[in-house]
Order: sequence, then structure tokens, then C-alpha cells
Amino acid sequence: MVGQKQMVQWLQQLAPVQTLMGWQPDGNGTSQTRKWLGLSKNKEDKSLPIPETHANDGVAIGASHFIRWKDWQDVRRNVRGGYWDGEVEISDSPFVVVARPNIYRRQLHFENPDSKKPNPTQYRKRKGGTITPFGLRSGDFVEAEKALKIYRGWIGGYTKTSKTTNVSIYDVNWKRLGQFSPNKVKLLKRSTKLLIK
Repeated sequence: MVGQKQMVQWLQQLAPVQTLMGWQPDGNGTSQTRKWLGLSKNKEDKSLPIPETHANDGVAIGASHFIRWKDWQDVRRNVRGGYWDGEVEISDSPFVVVARPNIYRRQLHFENPDSKKPNPTQYRKRKGGTITPFGLRSGDFVEAEKALKIYRGWIGGYTKTSKTTNVSIYDVNWKRLGQFSPNKVKLLKRSTKLLIK
């Protein structure tokens, strides 16, 4: 709600802003406008990155400025009804998912020797961090190859031990696509701190 209130304040600096409630019974609410426009809403799984869960209500709110439900009543015949006044044409548009990378914070104590072991040169496994030793940074958009298949995603970390050297690549939902050899990973775009599908 804090983000919504802040966004309304920013929008009010650009143009007049009117707040609508989806439950309004007079036909001018978001729900009624969306139904009149023939736009569906997915209420079963709101986590899906599709217009039916994230965009159609916004389209209905925008359209409500141009169409209105108007009631009429004929007292003599005891008849009442209503109609939609105005016109809106809905057209296709791109739907883009924008998210932030869930980058693990660096944990410096893991890079110090483990005091519980007798060997002072025994370091624990590295966790977190932004820059890899391979010229890539966490959040960089890359292309990688594995078993003759091409993957595109964002750098989320790396592993460098005496046995393995890998870079972890994640998709737009921050699910790991896999670990790849650094020499099979090509930088496409430096990190913008945003994931755009």
C-alpha cells in the first residue's frame, strides 16, 4: 500500500488522478468495467506472470475514464435499467515482466579461516558477492551453452574450488537454470539490477 500511495502522488504531478474501487456497485467499478470490456481475470493463481493476473485491471481502470455506466428510470411504467456511455477500443500490447534479481549478500565471515579446525589455511566455502573472477558480475545478462543447448539468463553467483569452476545462471523468476563453465558463458548486457522477460 505504501508503494501504491507513493505512485499516486507521482502521477498526480503529471495529471489529475481518480481512485476507483473494484467493488463499487454502480457499474463504474474496476470489476464491472473489466467485464464489460471482455477482459478476464485469473483469480486461481495470482502468481502467474500473465495479463490476466497483472494487467487487465489496469486496462479497465484506464478505460473507465472514457466509458461510464448510466442508470435510467421510468417512474410511470416502474421500469429501470442502465447502459454504457462512451466508447473504448481494446488493442493488443506487449506484456513485460520486470523483477529484481535475488542476489545473495556477501558473507565475509565465510572467507576467513575456520577457527574450529587446526589448519589456519582451511577456508570455508565462499558465499555471496557481486564480482566473479571471470569478468562477470551478479545480475549480468548472459548467454551460456551446455550440451549443445543455448541458455539465456542472469548471473547469480559462482563456484571456484580446487575441483570445480562454475557460474550459476538464473531465469526471470530467479530459478536456477544451471551451472556453466565460465568459458561457455558470453556477456550480453551488464547488470541493470532489473530482470526483464
